[in-house]
Amino acid sequence: MRLALAGLLLLAAPAWAQTGPGETRAALLDRLFSMLAVAPDEHAAGSVESAIQGQWVAAATPAVKLLLLSGIRELNDEHPQDALDDFDAALDLQPDLIEAWRGRALARARLGDTKGAEHDIEETIKREPRQFEALQDLSHIAEQAGDWKGAYAAWSRVMAIDPKTSGGADRLKDLKRRAFGDET
Repeated sequence: MRLALAGLLLLAAPAWAQTGPGETRAALLDRLFSMLAVAPDEHAAGSVESAIQGQWVAAATPAVKLLLLSGIRELNDEHPQDALDDFDAALDLQPDLIEAWRGRALARARLGDTKGAEHDIEETIKREPRQFEALQDLSHIAEQAGDWKGAYAAWSRVMAIDPKTSGGADRLKDLKRRAFGDET
């Protein structure tokens, strides 16, 4: 469960990942998710995933972007309480920002607050049902709790959105085996 730093760097996006004349961010996201659903391989899917992440972060104000970066740095440095404080501050400033909700979920999970993490993931998914990273996080949380059916259900949703997610098919197969036993 890692918050992608690539999306926060907001490097120059390729032309296909930028809004066209009269296109809204929502329309661009719809277009990117359509591309993700038909990506030919993991590499292509990874490029589209990064573009989507960049759009989610682009919705943040400059101040909130700084808080997100700080929160990610704190998570990477194993300071989850400081990260939680940063993500709380980001949510105070921009309560509908899905990346702040997801970041706070990760911080809570690292602090052992599974219920709080699940709540924040639910809030993330409520705001963006296609947030594949939050669904991946939910699957990992369920797995850690030994809830193989829950982990499988969440990962199935990931695969419906992002069929070429890196390692996704193997993980889905493993979770299905753990949840339902071997099918022989």
